[in-house]
Amino acid sequence: MSTSQATENSSNLTIFRDCLAPVIYRKFTSLTEEDSSDISDLAEFIEYLSHEVFLCIPASFQRLEYTGKDASAKDLALDLSTFPIHTIPTSFTDSLISYGLVGDEEDAEKLLMQVMEVYVSEATKPPPVWVSTRKAECEICERNVPLTYHHLIPKSTHTKVLKRGWHPEHMLNSVAWICRPCHTMCHKVADNETLAKDFFTVERLLAREDIQRWAAYQSRQKWGMRRG
Repeated sequence: MSTSQATENSSNLTIFRDCLAPVIYRKFTSLTEEDSSDISDLAEFIEYLSHEVFLCIPASFQRLEYTGKDASAKDLALDLSTFPIHTIPTSFTDSLISYGLVGDEEDAEKLLMQVMEVYVSEATKPPPVWVSTRKAECEICERNVPLTYHHLIPKSTHTKVLKRGWHPEHMLNSVAWICRPCHTMCHKVADNETLAKDFFTVERLLAREDIQRWAAYQSRQKWGMRRG
């Protein structure tokens, strides 16, 4: 992808970086067990990986946007099944392996597929409808950046929530306004059922030590891609 194309798709490049960041962060911290305040070069490493991969993914994925219909995981799998994985730069795979974040090339490809699924969902999601509850800052990292809405009780659990009496119906559409990386991290630390049952408020999410460490790290990150 040329410099002009990179500029044209810079918003999606940022989305991709924000989807990759929590995945790399969790793998890195699970290995090092360092406090987030001791991680000095992680943001630069994540940004480097983001550029390396985004330059090579198919143009149709670089230009994704909301079109009035959801992109399904099934469609994504079909599209990526024909994706020439060998076009992903060896620098991406080699970097993950050398840092001990993955075991081999196959693990690196699986990691990329997981990130791509989140990226497609984020890049094609419809505009927020919960305007009346919108916050000025992310409710997790407290940065003044573009926000997404996180269903505190994931929609996929609503039937079970009502059947088991975990929450009254009026709580089902509760949302938190958080930035994209924090949104992704919330879904990384617990599955949807656990989020619905135990972490259905921002306060409960922030009571988790892993979310506290992530928030401390993310609060220091600037929004947007650096131009070098």
